Amino acid sequence: MKQEQQAAAESTFAPFQQALAQGWEKALESFQSLGKGPQAGTPWESWKSSEMPRFAFSAPKLQELQKQYVEEATELWRQDMAARARGDRRFAAEAWGSNPVAAFSAAVYLLNTRTLLGMAEAVEADAKTRARLRFAVEQWVAASAPSNYLAFNAEAQKRALETQGESIAKGIQNLLKDVQQGHLSMTDESAFEVGRNVGTTEGAVVFENELFQLLEYKPLTAKVYERPLLLVPPCINKFYILDLQPENSLIRYAVEQGHRVFVVSWRNPDASMGNTTWDDYIENAAIKAIQVTREISGQDKKGGQIDTLGFCVGGTILSTALAVLAARGEQPASSVTLLTTLLDFTDTGILDIFIDEAFVRFREMQMASGGLLAGSELASTFSFLRPNDLVWNYVVGNYLKGETPPPFDLLYWNSDATNLPGPWYCWYLRNTYHENKLAEPGALTVAGEQVDLGRIDAPVYIYGSREDHIVPIGGAYASTQLLKGKKRFVMGASGHIAGVINPPVKKKRSHWIRADGKLPKTQAEWLAGATEHPGSWWTDWSNWLKTHSGKQIPAPKSYGKGNAYKAIEPAPGRYVRARA
Repeated sequence: MKQEQQAAAESTFAPFQQALAQGWEKALESFQSLGKGPQAGTPWESWKSSEMPRFAFSAPKLQELQKQYVEEATELWRQDMAARARGDRRFAAEAWGSNPVAAFSAAVYLLNTRTLLGMAEAVEADAKTRARLRFAVEQWVAASAPSNYLAFNAEAQKRALETQGESIAKGIQNLLKDVQQGHLSMTDESAFEVGRNVGTTEGAVVFENELFQLLEYKPLTAKVYERPLLLVPPCINKFYILDLQPENSLIRYAVEQGHRVFVVSWRNPDASMGNTTWDDYIENAAIKAIQVTREISGQDKKGGQIDTLGFCVGGTILSTALAVLAARGEQPASSVTLLTTLLDFTDTGILDIFIDEAFVRFREMQMASGGLLAGSELASTFSFLRPNDLVWNYVVGNYLKGETPPPFDLLYWNSDATNLPGPWYCWYLRNTYHENKLAEPGALTVAGEQVDLGRIDAPVYIYGSREDHIVPIGGAYASTQLLKGKKRFVMGASGHIAGVINPPVKKKRSHWIRADGKLPKTQAEWLAGATEHPGSWWTDWSNWLKTHSGKQIPAPKSYGKGNAYKAIEPAPGRYVRARA
């Protein structure tokens, strides 16, 4: 009897083993064809096999993966419908555990995901090829999760039954709404309005041209420092990330510390700006903003200076502008603050996988001589860097469960996309991310001047976020090796946005400072001698900034200056309200 049972079990298990072997062979074939899909002339042309080298697997790693896969798959087969997916919040709801078919599909999915990602790591190829493979696999496995499909999502099915189908009807309405508005809803956008409950710090527009509005903020102290503070935010986002709410506004914080604050509010480009270049943004925006701020504050006389701050791409623009002015014999900055900014583009993190000659050439053919990069395209790119959190999470919630995402100011700002002029974008791609020429003294000519960042003569405060996936901490730190002024580097916890927007009142996260002030070649060497401090880096920056802001003087009673610069309209102005 036992022999008959064993024979029956083996005959049942044999097809399963055969299927495993066939599945493994197909997985290998799929990996080898990852570079072949895109058509010529698409942005992904560089991912073709002609551009991406053929690769092989590390035999020992592959054998270990295969062994582990067979063992885990066999165990799942033996558990049958008792199998459970553990350790993944997508399958953590009770409904998954009480639905054996859904639970089994989730467990198989997680096994396949671990194996495919392991195969990506087992590839023997250069670092960029392996990064591209891993990214492609991550996108595929994120999209193929059973939680993304109503037929497998036990939680969505349960909700549909409980609401008698109302959740599905609401999900269809949400889908139609998102199709109409052109982007996936991450928050209840009807809950916010720029100037009403985000971007509310009191101020006025005191200058504008075709590229930007310059905002001046109302002082909140009886006296202000004589040197004003000019903030240059990224032009790929709206500036009010620095002024979301009064309690987390960096702009308001600087005003409360006694600074006379000016902020560049970029115009959201439309078709009329389709020929705007990087040079235009430097000469007619950043340099113009510096000039106007100096004139309004009385710092335009010989020796007069202002404090400056650049955030992300805004820091790249600001630094380029200051280098151009240095080439003209001008040093208008008494200090420079760079927040999560790249000047040396050697370490660009995951974004590097998109950039090569074929991709840049395609973009240049597409829009270098005119046109716009749609803000929605840029927003989608950044969202798919974290597909589970910023894409599929909302697909499931909005469409499968029929939920309305809750109000969240940060996600409202994230959805408020900004277009970019094509010529500007192409220059930026080629000369920074692809060829890294900004880091080479004299390699670029901007606004008629050779750019040498080393000629900027000002103390610099450089901040980088430890978990930043857009400006890696090593990339932010690299600026310490380019700039010649006295430098202070500070590292904060968290990512690109959460690390920067970390007000002291919240008493959250930590920052790291090196007491001896040394700036060795790499961030890792710097960190070895750094000390962790609880709470926000803002207080450290504020104390540093005050030492460069001059004496205190009575706060101005009105915006602008005389007839030359009058208040045009209340802050935040109309440019920031324009939607892409």
